[in-house]
Amino acid sequence: MSKIDAKEYSDFESIRCVRKDGTEFWSARQLSLVLEYSKWSNFSKVIDKAMIACKNSGMNVLSDFTEVSKIVEAGATSKPLKDFELSRYACYLIVQNGDPRKEVIALGQTYFAIQTQRQEVADYFNQLDEDNKRLVIRGDIKQWNMMLAEAAHNAGVITDEEYARFQNSGYMGLYGGLKVEDIHKIKELNEKQKILDFMGSEELAANLFRITQTESKLNRENIKSKDNANATHFEVGKTVRKAIEEIGGTMPEDLPTPKISITEIERAQLRKLKNSKRKLMLDE
Repeated sequence: MSKIDAKEYSDFESIRCVRKDGTEFWSARQLSLVLEYSKWSNFSKVIDKAMIACKNSGMNVLSDFTEVSKIVEAGATSKPLKDFELSRYACYLIVQNGDPRKEVIALGQTYFAIQTQRQEVADYFNQLDEDNKRLVIRGDIKQWNMMLAEAAHNAGVITDEEYARFQNSGYMGLYGGLKVEDIHKIKELNEKQKILDFMGSEELAANLFRITQTESKLNRENIKSKDNANATHFEVGKTVRKAIEEIGGTMPEDLPTPKISITEIERAQLRKLKNSKRKLMLDE
């Protein structure tokens, strides 16, 4: 992302408002200024087009485009000023119907498309049961662990033994000094069973944050030595632990251990898919 893009993205984010119930909205008046519309009458036409698009998509127009009035001073008198509290989706439709010649419109299209997609993913994730949440996060961890391994290698962690110590450092930071073997004992696992396969979604999420932030820090600070890499992993894990403590969360070692491993869940779901009447690509 260029510096210009970053600034414009920041502009869209800075005018985002949050209600007491946690829901978000954008003021149409403020959005018009960011999108460089000098006349409200011109921007109103864009809003009208966006409302039609919203209706045609089957969404609730009144919910996404909530009309409000604000009292403003006009000399010795005051008058109501029409405005809208816009949902993220409403903003997305507005920038889709905006003046395509404006660079800021293209940036707005990208910003609100990404934000809308993120919300859809979050909504979908929140509807999943615990087992499927575990599957999703575990899949993310597998991908990020590959990136972490590459970053660690670039930092000087070369051999399998060195990488084992590197991983252990991260666990020790997050788990209050507990080593991998200690966590195995707490979870009552044998040597062949993977710790990550016996974590609930909350514990997995904490470890995913540890992994992503360590990978980012190793690359960002261009760390070069296995000792510094180990220390970085430990400190990141420790910082994540401190954050959990500060918000009153449960320490990862105190979270319940699921009875069923993620590997077993994967196998069960694969069997279910294979036994379904619907033909699968993997059967072709």
